[in-house]
Amino acid sequence: MNKYKGVTTAKKKNGDIYYRSSMTIKSKHVSLGSFDDQKKAAKAYKEACEIIRDKRYELEDYNESFALDFEKFVVLMNYRNTGILFKTPIYLLRGYFFYYLSPDKRLIFDREDMFFYAEHKIQVRGGYYFICDYGSQYNILSRYGIKNYAKKGTDYVFSNHNEDDYRYENIRIINEYVGVTDISDGINKKYECVIHIRGNYLVGRYDDEITAAVAYNKAVDILAEKGICRKYSKNYIQSLSAAKYKELYDRITVSKKIVEFTKAK
Repeated sequence: MNKYKGVTTAKKKNGDIYYRSSMTIKSKHVSLGSFDDQKKAAKAYKEACEIIRDKRYELEDYNESFALDFEKFVVLMNYRNTGILFKTPIYLLRGYFFYYLSPDKRLIFDREDMFFYAEHKIQVRGGYYFICDYGSQYNILSRYGIKNYAKKGTDYVFSNHNEDDYRYENIRIINEYVGVTDISDGINKKYECVIHIRGNYLVGRYDDEITAAVAYNKAVDILAEKGICRKYSKNYIQSLSAAKYKELYDRITVSKKIVEFTKAK
């Protein structure tokens, strides 16, 4: 029998012994972590009891001396203060919540996203935040209609300049379509369409972004006919029916440089 409360012994596949720390919350088994050291596993259980039972600690109290992993610390703190138990490091506030990536890094989300991030763990790679769903990876910006090729500051901006604030009101999409940039001067609306071949080629300048988006698609088709078989992403314009799209596509003019482009031999 294990002499430490909340600690059980387990074996790895290679036969090595390790220790699991856990507690029961709302009739649910909550894992507090796995440890190579029995005393550290017991310490994690003790810290969890101090948070839930003794009402000790605040989020800012976490430091490297804790046996509890920081994610577990946030989960327990949120449960103690809000009565809601999540699997991910969410901390609820009025109207929004924090998703903690580390003691020094937290993202802000609208409360309507709470259940999504309660089931999807945010991961980080190369400065990008993504989640895994059904075996695929998705940049969290895709939830805002922002495409993978979009550039921060050009295609979208954080209105309050806080790049950790992912509330819907804070993310403003500037350019919705690939190859299209808003070049309006504040008086006249104008959209520039550019496609990359050997460097950037101007497709044209148009009075609205949908026309510019269709022009980009037409440029892709023209280049494909000339043997330029790159993996261009075409624009999908949901607001246009097939007939309206074809009508617009047929009457759009694109740059002569595109029409007369010759593939290098």
